[in-house]
Amino acid sequence: MNKKILIVDDDPRNIFALKLTLKSRGYHTESCMMAQEAIDILKKDQDFDAVLMDMMMPEMDGYEATRIIRSTPSIGHVPVIAVTAQAMPEDRQKCLDAGANDYISKPINVDQLIMAIEKLL
Repeated sequence: MNKKILIVDDDPRNIFALKLTLKSRGYHTESCMMAQEAIDILKKDQDFDAVLMDMMMPEMDGYEATRIIRSTPSIGHVPVIAVTAQAMPEDRQKCLDAGANDYISKPINVDQLIMAIEKLL
């Protein structure tokens, strides 16, 4: 499997855990801790198959970053999975309204995450 996933999260512990989980299942990963950096990475390297986007980050949150990704023609096609500690029903809809393809709440259920990724790929 040569699928490449960009992990965007402001907590290095989450990045570490996600990288280990995805690597053990054959995914290639890159990561960053800021939403603007994620947008810049996607614009430079358009070979990403999906983005795991933390929705609650400083400066620019994942909602705004997802809207920017969706409105940028060169990267607007990349699937975005929203990852958030917010678990209220309206939070899921807010993620989808921002342009996310799917939604996973923290703490992350690994099986649910892998199913969401595989569904999009």
